[in-house]
Amino acid sequence: MKVVGFTGSPRSNSNTEILVEEALKGAGDAGADTAIFNLNQMSIKPCQACMYCKSHEGECDTKDDMQIIYKEIQDADAFILGSPVYMWQMTAQAKLFTDRLYANFKTGFEEKYGKKKMALIFSQGNPDETMFQEYFNYTQTMFNFLGYDVISVLSSQGNAVPGEVENKEDIMKQARKIGQDLAKG
Repeated sequence: MKVVGFTGSPRSNSNTEILVEEALKGAGDAGADTAIFNLNQMSIKPCQACMYCKSHEGECDTKDDMQIIYKEIQDADAFILGSPVYMWQMTAQAKLFTDRLYANFKTGFEEKYGKKKMALIFSQGNPDETMFQEYFNYTQTMFNFLGYDVISVLSSQGNAVPGEVENKEDIMKQARKIGQDLAKG
């Protein structure tokens, strides 16, 4: 069992990264091998809409660090995408990752590698827990439509200060449980 985490925050040791790491600890506690990648530290270009992937069994023609990510997702049983909320949605770093997953859509990925379980983790400065719920629901629906099995969406609010989420025991427990649930076969 392998669970991989991807964080879309431009900050190191961000609230998002802390939550994804906590989820990965839960997965590790349940016996999974884990790895984490900070998308901001990787070179990922935007999707070029060239459609190369559709005629080449999901292979993306753009050669950058996304090739590493494709391999990690192929080898994993589940993955986590974490992002802070910027301008009412995921960060640009997380969006690049999401757009490039188009290479896996309707190209035989699911048949070859199985339907991947995943979780979404969001952190926001705004304290209103309903503020971005519509966006979170939309994002979950999108990933399910793309062929992934989103088993959980976690949102932590009121995280205006880096590291603040570590003091939120209930949210940290929820993140750890997400990892444990992802690691269950």
